[in-house]
Amino acid sequence: MKIYLVRHGQVDKNLYKIYSNEDEDLNETGIKEALELREKIKNIDYDIIYSSPLLRAKHTAELINVNNKEIIIDKRLEERNPGSLSGQPLEVTNREEYWNYYSTIKYGTSEDIKSFFNKIYNFLDDLKTKDYNSVLVVGHSGVSKAFYAYFNGIPKDGHFLTLGLNNCEVKEYNLK
Repeated sequence: MKIYLVRHGQVDKNLYKIYSNEDEDLNETGIKEALELREKIKNIDYDIIYSSPLLRAKHTAELINVNNKEIIIDKRLEERNPGSLSGQPLEVTNREEYWNYYSTIKYGTSEDIKSFFNKIYNFLDDLKTKDYNSVLVVGHSGVSKAFYAYFNGIPKDGHFLTLGLNNCEVKEYNLK
């Protein structure tokens, strides 16, 4: 099964580099990015779309759904919850450590990276049981880091900061 993983379009919290667990919609740039992505992927013959329940991902899924296929919302595709970091600038943490699989540093009440990755792994393991040829998945930067780990393993140093997708970037995977 082919999986096309898409990160949602830009939201203001991305633009201003702020941790957020708010259910924020796309900004003007994010809408433009999604419409441009729609053009780029119009020839992909996907069977279904799975999306995070967060508004920015659902809105992106709706905008890129050129084939008018069913969109299934799956809570496991939500972004890693920053907990008490929400509303704070990204620089309040060591970003390398925040996205280090082996880090023992706990930042406030943020979701543990291993639990977060396991939630994504569970989604992908479930997807293996479905009879699709091709699936679009709309998620978040953290989700794309977990996808990377699922398909490529955990890097020796455990660092994932630079391994996520940019807004409205798409990455193809082959799920066996």
